[in-house]
Amino acid sequence: MNRLFFERESASIGQGSFARAVASRALHSLQLWPHVKFDGGDAAPAPIEGERTAGKESAWACQAGVNSLAVDRFEHKLMLTGGADSTIKLWDLEQITPQKKDQTLKTIGEVKRGPSTHQFGITHVSFYPFEPTAFLSSSYDHTLKIYSTATLQPSASFTLDSIIYTHALSPIASHLLVACCTQHPLVRLVDLHSGASTHSLAGHTGAVLAASWSPTNEHILATGGTDGTLRIWDVRKASGTLRLLDLEDSIGLGDGLDRPSRAAAKAHGAAVNGIEWTDDGQYIVSAGHDAAVRVWDASSGANTLAHFGPTLRNSKLETKPLLLSPVEHTRPKGGLLVYPNEGEVVMFELHEGRAVNRLRLPGPSVAVVRARTGTGERSVGRRVTSLAWRGVGEGFVSGGSDGVVRVWGPGVGEEMVDEVVEGDRDRREEVGREKRKREVLDDVFKDLTRTKITFG
Repeated sequence: MNRLFFERESASIGQGSFARAVASRALHSLQLWPHVKFDGGDAAPAPIEGERTAGKESAWACQAGVNSLAVDRFEHKLMLTGGADSTIKLWDLEQITPQKKDQTLKTIGEVKRGPSTHQFGITHVSFYPFEPTAFLSSSYDHTLKIYSTATLQPSASFTLDSIIYTHALSPIASHLLVACCTQHPLVRLVDLHSGASTHSLAGHTGAVLAASWSPTNEHILATGGTDGTLRIWDVRKASGTLRLLDLEDSIGLGDGLDRPSRAAAKAHGAAVNGIEWTDDGQYIVSAGHDAAVRVWDASSGANTLAHFGPTLRNSKLETKPLLLSPVEHTRPKGGLLVYPNEGEVVMFELHEGRAVNRLRLPGPSVAVVRARTGTGERSVGRRVTSLAWRGVGEGFVSGGSDGVVRVWGPGVGEEMVDEVVEGDRDRREEVGREKRKREVLDDVFKDLTRTKITFG
């Protein structure tokens, strides 16, 4: 790492290359930060006779289980958690520091069950994509709701008459269409501009479990369902599916996403419940109940045949969270996939399928949590249900069925933490220098335009 600092100071590498190297090094060194805990104010479950207390959790974000979480995508300051007990909690992530002293974060706001809020467990939460002043939530109670982040009061509610497994809002679009994946084979589109929820996309023959908008084309949507298909849609067209991705097509026989594909094409041998695009829009990653992860060339629809080994576990009738490293923070084709496996989180090389890090969840494989109704208790397998990046070089957060939110950050000794913090500080200072330079140039330009200049 000292060599990187030397090369940057001697101008052998640019600021962008240095930042990418620091971020990439941090990504490859992630580990659990056990000193950071999230306490949502829930009481601990009653102890089981003969249960071991060593390593047992002492704080829960939601004691009934965390079904979903989201971090605001620009400043990474705020986090939402959606619980199996229908509560939504708001957290301030700026309180987290890499120094290894115990930190317990408390909620800064909470949406509890009430006449105008969700009645059953939350399935997915997400911030409004352009600014974190509002957020969306979907639930097993068949509704999609919009809340104000400042007041935590619902501003709109849409009833879709079917369980909503997840929802997706384009990070770049101005159309404000929310794609909702439900028990029904139709992909329901909710228009936040008009408040209409009547438009839908027909093609799947079973429940729809996953959806993701293209990060480069505001009208392109990918969805996956229990029928094993991964469908690409252009929401402007009424003709239905734009293309079906085919696991047997490794060369892109359709010659583009707008070309016909086999009517019987399937992306997986079982239900498709995870979809994510790389942030440059060049690849689509999918996960299915056939215990496979596939990487697709988004321009041709070809299966790249990346193989992730035989150890993947995926069988729940729910959306599988997939986390991809930002393209600008890794070398070309050096991206990482963060995959929640049973009892662990595995980091893979995206295009090679090689496991580079296994992050195991602490504690026993089974956890006792509060029942969803708020009375009684139940036992659940300890697994990760949601993932979200915290920021450049800062790692990610995970929510679990055991009700615990965990922070995974760079941690190869204190030296690594110092390097990441220093690299982040250098990036902020560089941005500040560029801003001051622009302000000076603006002042010079304004002086020139205010003063009459005569050329003799």
